[in-house]
Amino acid sequence: MNDTKKILICDDDEGILDMLAMVFEDSPYTIIAEQNSLNVKGLVESQSPDLVLLDLWMPVLSGDQVLKMLRKNPVTEDLPVIIISASREGQQIASKAGATGYISKPFDFEELMSMVDRLIN
Repeated sequence: MNDTKKILICDDDEGILDMLAMVFEDSPYTIIAEQNSLNVKGLVESQSPDLVLLDLWMPVLSGDQVLKMLRKNPVTEDLPVIIISASREGQQIASKAGATGYISKPFDFEELMSMVDRLIN
């Protein structure tokens, strides 16, 4: 049985997605990268990630809107979600929306990894 933990990363910036994929390359986690926030709900349902890393500012559906949607669903209401943002109000917006954690951009990779490890295990 495959018990590899899965992390869904959603950021509209391809460079950040690539960089995060590299950061997690040597980790025990399987990464699902997605640029379009509209696809997050479907991916969460089909892939059942153990944690979601979500950019706050994205076109069409913002990270806090996606997060509120996840929190309203009984199946995903307890799913660990870390919001990432360069915004100064990011932390406030993230906690108001129900984020489990918050990391500001540019992020400290060790801080990110330790938060992921703590929330996923």
